[in-house]
Amino acid sequence: MADNSSTLQAPGEVGEQRIKLNVGGKQFETAASTLQIGGNESLLAALSARYATAEDDDHEPIFIDRDPEIFSILLSLLRCGRLHSSARHRFTNQDLAEEALYYGIESHVRYALSPPPLIGIDATLVSTLVPSAEAYPTSIYAGFDDGSLWIAHGGGQISSYDWNLTHSGTVRTHLDEITSLRRVWSGVAAIGSMETPGLHFYDVSSGRHVRSINWSDPSDPRVYKARVTAIAAAESRIGSDGTGRPIFAAFECPHRENCILSIDRTTLQIISEIGRQPGSAVKTSAPRKLVDLTDVGGGVVFALNVNAGSFGYCGYMRLWDPRTGKAVWEMSEPGGGARSYRFGDAFSEADVDVEEMAIYKVCWRSGDLAVADMRKLGEDPWVYLEERSAALRSCGGGQNSIVRCYKGQVFVSRVGGLEVWSYAEEDMVEEHGVERRNKILRRNFVDREDDARRGLIRCMEVGGERLFLSRDGVEGVEVWESSNLAGAISLV
Repeated sequence: MADNSSTLQAPGEVGEQRIKLNVGGKQFETAASTLQIGGNESLLAALSARYATAEDDDHEPIFIDRDPEIFSILLSLLRCGRLHSSARHRFTNQDLAEEALYYGIESHVRYALSPPPLIGIDATLVSTLVPSAEAYPTSIYAGFDDGSLWIAHGGGQISSYDWNLTHSGTVRTHLDEITSLRRVWSGVAAIGSMETPGLHFYDVSSGRHVRSINWSDPSDPRVYKARVTAIAAAESRIGSDGTGRPIFAAFECPHRENCILSIDRTTLQIISEIGRQPGSAVKTSAPRKLVDLTDVGGGVVFALNVNAGSFGYCGYMRLWDPRTGKAVWEMSEPGGGARSYRFGDAFSEADVDVEEMAIYKVCWRSGDLAVADMRKLGEDPWVYLEERSAALRSCGGGQNSIVRCYKGQVFVSRVGGLEVWSYAEEDMVEEHGVERRNKILRRNFVDREDDARRGLIRCMEVGGERLFLSRDGVEGVEVWESSNLAGAISLV
């Protein structure tokens, strides 16, 4: 959530002249400095300046033909820097945003209506976004700082929702189903499908097909009709001209040969081919998840693949160096240096905490969560997290789990519900004669039993201080937010 607190300050000592306004027939009187908080470009600041330059001391109220009730709320926002709780009960967020846009103070309302910092243990379901047609989600993108959302759903459609969760449009692509969705520029999405070959770029605002990229090899005729299995496109440092870090897309041919292509974000031309693999075994199959760490992780790309079978799960994690096209670290399970007593308890899902430089995995049989420091990777770098509270230890297995890291929190979906691991306390430990605080991760449940009964979580994304979930066989995407009192909640 953007910090606009400096703009929502109380009226100062400058411009204390009182101004009279007639909004929709209702009289208002306020200080000029209050209106000036709206910003120099706002209508209210312009009215304040016009009022101050009038020669007649007995000013007639300035008439504004707008809703007086909403104006009263907006004026209160400028005065005290927040919206009263009653405002949200009387008017929708869209009503407030539209009026704020007229007065030129939309940024103030956006700040006031933005969700507070997401704290998983205090998150509650606030809304469900349901596209108008074929509303079963196939992929979600939530990497916007303002809490906006893109939903890919039936028939190759993409529906957009703005910071206020208001539907801003739906476009239909030429794909029958979108299984990978990422933003590459402002308003431009990279999409892929497990059914249709190629990586495709669409302008989500207009529906225009920008470009398509296919993997080919003139020396190998078997490389054709390659489908996209995963996309990584870093959300940060994207300039208005589209410059920034490359786009990474994993391609897989019908005969299972695969690679990762590095694509220039500006020209949408292929830069290089990374990690070509035959795909004849799980350890060489196409990745189903990519995470761009080229800016923070020593210039590498994280790749993950997991397969489920009759005897459990198996898969690999790998760090690719785009500069050399070679893997700098990898592990596979079962095997791969795992502890003997954990053999057969392979991971079923993993994710990277980019800020903490850590990899989290969940084990399919035990359901245990483990973490590895990316700065100390080796043959067996995993530390398995333990929950001290007996009431929270039983969590079930890790089948069909999803792991997402967000601002020091690890969200894990399970068959029985959704949990979050977060830093709840710190122990003092001594290391080389020096005492330091050791961070302790603790588990807590996010949803209730009634929430879990709605269906198995099939997709989970976090962004803009919001948690987005889609469930198996359920239309739409759930939106979860924390309350403004989240900081007062204590852990079990």
